[in-house]
Amino acid sequence: MKHLSHLLIALVLFITPLFSQNTNEFTIASEKGDRMEWWTEARFGMFIHWGLYALPARHEWVMSNEKMPKKAYEKYMEYFNPDLYNPKEWARLAKNAGMKYVVFTAKHHDGFSMFDSKFTDYKVTNAPIKRDLLKELVDAFRAEEIRIGLYYSLIDWHHPDFLVKDPIHPERNNQEAISKDGQRNKKTFQKYLKNQLTELLTNYGKIDVLFADFSYPQKENGKGKDYWNSEDLYKLIRKLQPQIILNDRLDLEKEAGWDYKSPEQFMPQNWVTYQGEKVPWETCQTFSGSWGYHRDEFTWKSPRQTIAMLIETVSKGGNLLLNVGPTARGVIQDEAVERLEATQEWMKYNSRSIYGCTQAPEEFKTPDNCLLTYNPKTNRLYVHVLEWPFKTIYLPGLAGKVKYAQILNDASELKLDSKKGAWLDDVKEGDNGLKITIPVRAPNVEIPVIELFLN
Repeated sequence: MKHLSHLLIALVLFITPLFSQNTNEFTIASEKGDRMEWWTEARFGMFIHWGLYALPARHEWVMSNEKMPKKAYEKYMEYFNPDLYNPKEWARLAKNAGMKYVVFTAKHHDGFSMFDSKFTDYKVTNAPIKRDLLKELVDAFRAEEIRIGLYYSLIDWHHPDFLVKDPIHPERNNQEAISKDGQRNKKTFQKYLKNQLTELLTNYGKIDVLFADFSYPQKENGKGKDYWNSEDLYKLIRKLQPQIILNDRLDLEKEAGWDYKSPEQFMPQNWVTYQGEKVPWETCQTFSGSWGYHRDEFTWKSPRQTIAMLIETVSKGGNLLLNVGPTARGVIQDEAVERLEATQEWMKYNSRSIYGCTQAPEEFKTPDNCLLTYNPKTNRLYVHVLEWPFKTIYLPGLAGKVKYAQILNDASELKLDSKKGAWLDDVKEGDNGLKITIPVRAPNVEIPVIELFLN
């Protein structure tokens, strides 16, 4: 019995940190690994920013950028009637491009709900369209076997209890509005957040991802976890949908109240880390300089840039969430369609260098003008050749480690040679490199990929 008591004490000491009295009681490492498995395999998703801001068509932050009063912005609800909205077309476009999940803006910072909420009149079912557009989208994407994610803004410039004295609020310079902040009830606003999140995580079936947005406590008069009551929100989210994957914008970094890091409009130099450890991460990116529909925005990335961005993200162990901003008629712009169709063409032949892949082991050095991805399950290394060289590619340290090589798009064999030819005198002695003989002409794909079957 004495030994049993010691065993029980040791077990309690081991388990207690996993179930502490703070938010960590919901963050068990094994459960996180299980729920993240599909997401890590998927690597590629579609972000959709769509709402009233499609009508002014000059950036989704138009209300803040132009310091537009709430009453002036409300007029857009009277005219929101996306008669050409066909979420089945959107879902097919995403699926064909190789996207495995979608994240849709259920509510953005302007406070307009793109779903039928019981807790506000400021919603899509009260606009001329009079339909729950979120429900239609969820049904359409599920039919294509695309996993469902929801974006929900913690910021709400329309809610009467949201403090106006704030560095990004549209009425931040309106002293009359600021003077009424003392009458605003934070707890009422916090209850509103909980009520709407409860609706979203109850009324629309299984939700795979929640993208909460965003905290800014570092700014003067900014808002963070205390303002949102983030710990209670986190517990609610985990209670309603235990399997859901949550981003890192609730301001619960130290409490481990997140599943992945979410750099925005930014490509990290390396795999994203937290406290020195590599963590799951996803970069959300736009095709141009705006998330919402921006009629006069012309800084569009080329199809090649878009594909290269996907490859680079996976080469650093991350996911790419690529955004579209439909028009107020409900149509995805031609420029976005063109780039997604180019991605579709490339993914048709090269998707296995993306799905299930990650950063290559450190022992595999990246050749010049290339990006590497690696599939640990199949033990295959993928060399994405950004600039096609003349006749040979040299891979340092890979002699004897590759049993077969081929160009991925047509599965045509490439010859391997570990001997230093007369023109490889610059290779250092003892560097067991592998020389791959390649055709003079590059394959007819946007970015060619060489597939190496490792021993």
